[in-house]
This record gives sequence, C-alpha cells and structure tokens, in this order.
Amino acid sequence: QVQLVESGGGLVQPGGSRRLSCAASGSIFSINTMGWYRQAPGKQRELVATITSGGSVNQADSVKGRFSISRDNAKNTVYLQMNSLKPEDTAVYYCYLNVRDSTNYYDNTYWGQGTQVTVSS
Repeated sequence: QVQLVESGGGLVQPGGSRRLSCAASGSIFSINTMGWYRQAPGKQRELVATITSGGSVNQADSVKGRFSISRDNAKNTVYLQMNSLKPEDTAVYYCYLNVRDSTNYYDNTYWGQGTQVTVSS
C-alpha cells in the first residue's frame, strides 16, 4: 500500500503565492507520473499539471506562466508552486501518483486526500 500526505493549502489573497506538497510513502518501487488535479464547487475535476519520471511537464492552459510543478524523487514528493493566484483558482487540489509497487511490480494510481486552496481578499 501507498499513502499520500498533502499539505500547503489555505487562504491566500489574489496575486499571492502558495506551494502545495504531496509526499508518498509505503511499498514504492518507483514513481512514474506525478501530478495535480483540482475540483471547484459544482465543477468536474480538472488537470492542473503533471510531471513524468523523465521530467516532462504538461500543464493546463489556465495555469501556464503562473504555476509550476516539480518533484523530488529522493523524497517521493511532488510540489505545485502557485503564483499570481486568482479567485478562479479556488478549489480542492488533489495530487496523484502512478506508482510501481515494490511487492508485486504492478502499476497503481493513488490520490491524495485533497487540500483546499481559497483565493479571496
């Protein structure tokens, strides 16, 4: 089993910054793609950004130039640096990891519990 712990959410003013973290632990052989999704009230969950084990990044157009995703493989952690935040960025942010399990070498996807980011003055 793999456990994910998210942190970094909270209330931030428009134009402000916030960094989210998601740390994984457990039966991890390797981590393939890591990423962040978000879900605003009344809306479907949407992709924010992903990063592969090779460092390739995919981002939603709505966050390009403002958000950046990174990973620390030694710590099994993925980060989302959010700058120039807007009220429309308000959502619950979920991290996800595609993990190769160390016990059976199967690939599984795991989701974090979600962390609320509220952008408001």
